[in-house]
Amino acid sequence: MELPETIRRHLEDFSRNVLFDRSRTETLSKRNDGFSLPDKQVLSSLQLQMSLYFNMWFFPWWWISEIVMLQLKYPALPDYYKFILVTLLILMTLIEAIRLYLGYVGNLQEKVPELAGFWLLSILLQSPLILFQLFNEAILIQPLERGVHIVLAIFVLSQALSGFVALRDMVKHTESQFHLRQFD
Repeated sequence: MELPETIRRHLEDFSRNVLFDRSRTETLSKRNDGFSLPDKQVLSSLQLQMSLYFNMWFFPWWWISEIVMLQLKYPALPDYYKFILVTLLILMTLIEAIRLYLGYVGNLQEKVPELAGFWLLSILLQSPLILFQLFNEAILIQPLERGVHIVLAIFVLSQALSGFVALRDMVKHTESQFHLRQFD
């Protein structure tokens, strides 16, 4: 059962006015009832956005627990693992900040290059680093560490999957828009 046309149109206008920035729109189209924004399909992934949001709030807690655990086990580690773990912490902090930013920009503004960068950082850098810290027993994994690494690994892997789906949909849409513009 579908909504009547007038109610559906008013709900669409309301959602466009509340959820989308009018300065991003290129032109206004004229309808019978006056000017309104052109119909635009939303390609942003809600699942990816929710995961990024919760990851953004979880990451400081992961970082604090990682610092505390590293400080506790630092004297018991061999020198090469001390260097590796400190380097991993610095790298993961930088990569995660860049990755979350690219994910937000790519998903909300529907930008393919940023979303592709987010996806590549997730798959190629962040996943191996978090899996190394999760499964390498030689670094004396503590229970708190294992717990926060599992949660971060779930975030990274679920974002990689939902990011791939969102990226695929955006690329298909961009491709169809490119082909349609060739006929104009």
